[in-house]
Amino acid sequence: MIVSAGAAFAEGHMAELEAAAKAEGMLSTIALPHDWCGYGEVIAGFKAKYPEISVNELNPDAGSADEIEAVKANKDNKGPQAPDVLDVGLAFGPQAKAEGLTQPYKVATWDEIPDGIKDADGHWYGDYYGVMSFIVNKDMVDNVPQDWADLLKPEYAGMVALAGDPRASNQAILGVLAAGMSTGAAPGEAAGKAGLEFFKALNDAGNFVPVIGKAGTLAQGTTPIMIMWDYNALAARDTLAGNPPVEVVVPKSGVLAGVYVQAISAYAPQPNAAKLWMEYLYSDEGQLGWLKGYCHPARFNAMAAAGKIPADLLEALPPAESYEAAYFPTLEEVDANKAAVTAGWDAVVGANVE
Repeated sequence: MIVSAGAAFAEGHMAELEAAAKAEGMLSTIALPHDWCGYGEVIAGFKAKYPEISVNELNPDAGSADEIEAVKANKDNKGPQAPDVLDVGLAFGPQAKAEGLTQPYKVATWDEIPDGIKDADGHWYGDYYGVMSFIVNKDMVDNVPQDWADLLKPEYAGMVALAGDPRASNQAILGVLAAGMSTGAAPGEAAGKAGLEFFKALNDAGNFVPVIGKAGTLAQGTTPIMIMWDYNALAARDTLAGNPPVEVVVPKSGVLAGVYVQAISAYAPQPNAAKLWMEYLYSDEGQLGWLKGYCHPARFNAMAAAGKIPADLLEALPPAESYEAAYFPTLEEVDANKAAVTAGWDAVVGANVE
């Protein structure tokens, strides 16, 4: 009885929300490039489901800080330049809430979003994440490394690179954190320092290449093993299309997740359309849309356990069990690691990455 009453309430809520959103007739998004996490298909899916609601795409190439500024700049503007919804890096969710820029809303699938990546009141919640991985040029590497410690083996001399400068690049800074965590160090400052020691050992062994790794340097053989977010690695795999053949590996230890979060603007001109957009994004359809773009949706583990992920999508990704151990660092841990890595890289590792 209680379950059926709850289901009836949920259906009634959705019907009311859809009617209110259709009456508003528009949704303004911001900073959603179509080639990022499959957003092109996700937006198309929302339009197909709700043809009465037009999607007004503001500044697709904006960064998280630009999104926050757009909300602030349009507080008193109910026109098309005011974003209804935000998709920002983890650190920006709590910041936006603290500045009074978000409004709370909990989607129907709220319970399947991991607690560590959502605001208890519903002001922001994780949407998708990547994990730090290795992408390997199989033409040049006979034995594909399976864990961080493997990278120290002599057979990988002059092969291992980061996908950014660890003094400035978020992806590279978090790569150092993951390496440190693989040694057993606690996430945060301790793992940052342990990660620096790991890269010092890698550099001293002659295995580290001080070049910013990209698909091109991987293919040329300059950086045959690169450390990067899995969604970037998988996209690079597709770009290279078998020339050379590559493998993407989620390491066995130090499985570090980096997450983005969704939020609704406190000043959204179309608040009901914003809520309906959230319901779509966190439905099975929306979550699978991101997964097609190689970004693991927040509900991935719950959906995988329930058998809701098509086999062809799973086959395009590293094994689902690789992600079960994914660790989502807190904001404090991310900040403490960043401080340790950026301040200590030159002194401890001494490799000028460029």
